Amino acid sequence: MTIEALIARYGLGALLLGAGIEGETVVVLGGIMVQRGVLPYVGAILAAAIGSFIADQLFFAAGRRFRDHPRVCRWSGKPAFARALSTFERHPTLFVFAFRFLYGLRTVSPVAIGTTRLPLSRFVVLNGAAALVWAATFVSIGYWFGHGLSALIGRWLPSWQVLAGGGVAILLLGGLAWWWRQRT
Repeated sequence: MTIEALIARYGLGALLLGAGIEGETVVVLGGIMVQRGVLPYVGAILAAAIGSFIADQLFFAAGRRFRDHPRVCRWSGKPAFARALSTFERHPTLFVFAFRFLYGLRTVSPVAIGTTRLPLSRFVVLNGAAALVWAATFVSIGYWFGHGLSALIGRWLPSWQVLAGGGVAILLLGGLAWWWRQRT
């Protein structure tokens, strides 16, 4: 079975999951699949937005629920967490809208925001709007630059087996990195 067939069969669900777990890379690949005609444009945007929205809501809820937990307290001493809170305090609305576009602050920001007094309803609205803009941006990048990106990826990854093996390796390395960070 080819990668196109796999994505055609599980595409939007995989895109939803990948947007929440990995982020931009998966969403750009979703845009490439839109360009190839495998996925619908609006469906890809909605799937990516929903996946990103759900992940950020879960991180926000974790920050809100566990703000006094020793692990969250330990995270609050890390530079990225402090940077996220500092920026949030200066520009709360703009930061909630823009954190997903800021490298290095994508995962820690909703947890940090969850530790503040920002009302859940306000976070939901801003997070939803930002998720739609983010998804439309990265699906469109994949769509508009898909031909060139496909040629480049095609040279490096000629078969779906190599792509699947690379995906498994990335997940394993990501899990190992996450586990290592939890220990420190």
